[in-house]
Amino acid sequence: MFIQTESTPNPATLKFLPGQAVLEAGTADFPSADAAAKSPLAARIFAVKGVTGVFFGNDFVTVTKDEAVEWDHVKPAILGAIMEHYQSGAPVMEGEGSNASGHAEFSGEDEEIVGQIKELLDSRVRPAVAQDGGDITFYGFDRGVVYLHMQGACAGCPSSTLTLKMGIENLLRHYIPEVIEVRSVSA
Repeated sequence: MFIQTESTPNPATLKFLPGQAVLEAGTADFPSADAAAKSPLAARIFAVKGVTGVFFGNDFVTVTKDEAVEWDHVKPAILGAIMEHYQSGAPVMEGEGSNASGHAEFSGEDEEIVGQIKELLDSRVRPAVAQDGGDITFYGFDRGVVYLHMQGACAGCPSSTLTLKMGIENLLRHYIPEVIEVRSVSA
């Protein structure tokens, strides 16, 4: 098994490409070792000292490390954990999958606007963000403000604020006049 690695805009995060499917649909975010209980793969990766976050996409695993640890020290152990997992035959996730789209549910008078926001995120934003090892999902909409949840390499990335404000906010405002501002939230 050959696992490729790619850098991301976030220096504390690396993207690992195992050459096979990680998740069939959606994404999974594990911001702590406790959150990784439902994933044997995430639990293995968190067993590596210095790992602070794990994120799964369709064909990649994004790992965030503590700033005090150098990639040269943890990267081989992470590669080993991923390889061991796939050789073990264990599932990536145990139990039922979560909301496949990753977006929060929304109903109310702005339901049509929210549908347009989710469609733009899915077609224009999320594919580009996935290339950088992250994901951005809809969290809420209130009085013209769109709330988005940033995951994987996007969470804590130095350029995420610029991406959010200059890229996503401008895109949504262009296509949906009701959108005034975009903000990031922690889930």
